[in-house]
Amino acid sequence: MTVTNLQEVIATGENSRVEFKHDSVTPESLAKEISAMLNLVGGIILLGVEDDGKITGMIRDTKITEEWVMNIARQNIQPSIIPVFTTIKINEDKLVGIIELHSDSPSKPYKAKQGKAWVTYVRIGSTSREATREEEGRLYQAARLVRYETKPVLNTSFENLDINRIENYYRTILKMDAIPDRKNINAWQQLLLNSDLLIQCGDDICTSAAGLLLFGHTPNRRLPQAGVTAVVFPGTEKEYNTIDEERIRGPLTPIKSEDGFKTYRGVIDRSIDFVKRNIGSVAWLDGGIRRVEKALPLDSVREAIINAVVHRDYSREGTDIEISMYTDRLEIISPGGLPNGVTVEKMKQGVVRVARNELIKEILRDYGYIEHFGMGVRNRIIRLMRDYNNTDPDLIGYEDRFKVCLRYRALRQRLR
Repeated sequence: MTVTNLQEVIATGENSRVEFKHDSVTPESLAKEISAMLNLVGGIILLGVEDDGKITGMIRDTKITEEWVMNIARQNIQPSIIPVFTTIKINEDKLVGIIELHSDSPSKPYKAKQGKAWVTYVRIGSTSREATREEEGRLYQAARLVRYETKPVLNTSFENLDINRIENYYRTILKMDAIPDRKNINAWQQLLLNSDLLIQCGDDICTSAAGLLLFGHTPNRRLPQAGVTAVVFPGTEKEYNTIDEERIRGPLTPIKSEDGFKTYRGVIDRSIDFVKRNIGSVAWLDGGIRRVEKALPLDSVREAIINAVVHRDYSREGTDIEISMYTDRLEIISPGGLPNGVTVEKMKQGVVRVARNELIKEILRDYGYIEHFGMGVRNRIIRLMRDYNNTDPDLIGYEDRFKVCLRYRALRQRLR
């Protein structure tokens, strides 16, 4: 970091990735800020800068301060870390200490020692606070220590699953030679327990989150976040007036006939159908011939919707996947930040092999929704969009959501 870079960071002020601290900060306070930043996406802590941005500089010797920081990182952070510590002289005689924190490892949640206790902190804007039970659970899930999809959904049972879809999956999709008789509930329960679609809950048997999402009668009664909200707006921004809207609810999976025809469509297909009926067309003259095509390649739309369903963070309650259609673009927003180790650049290169919801991914692969895992963004979204209308999709990862934006053909009249 240069002096100019440092001045720009200080002038911008504290945020989710930047924290100012006086050189006399206590070990407990510094450990709190370090752990909170690591539990987000990392960041920098500047020693010798006040909360208001005033540069007071470090009081202690550089070597002593560096050793002090490293001791806190080893002894007051769990698991221990080795941060990067550097100093920069600014305003002629003020020395600012820079603690750089990188959080690309699957070690979350990081905990800070507070007295005799180890506490999990999270970063919210420019402040750090103790994590709630749900927030800490998401951190464990991000580290792949706990999978939300295989957690039991309380107050559910085998009866909450649609036996027609379950039977269709094993008989028609997996082509199992022998499946239990419908009346043999014990045999079905054992089969689904072995598949993690049912989970043992003490003396009871509950559906797993994945089982309910994939095959449940009414998943939203127990998992309010299990759905898609699709809206068509008349302009280029969100507004109260809409052209079409639908809250798409139900199981993710369809029921297929032996020849592959979908007799009952699931949430994925119904979401794709919503876009297809609202996407409209674009028309242009090619010499003296009038050409008409859909405004977007439907394979790109399909891939973006499937990715949202497969990779969203289902632990974020009460938040649907959002499909928003405007006059110039389609946006699909999936709740939850990117899993550990996943970046937008890796997605573009097609080298991602991490799934937040492994069981959901594998079962949807059985249905043919997923073909070459990790390659869909590169081949079906980016490449198809470039071939179709010479545009690159916007792939934007936020702390709490991921957005895909597909733009319609430019400079051509869009027909309803």
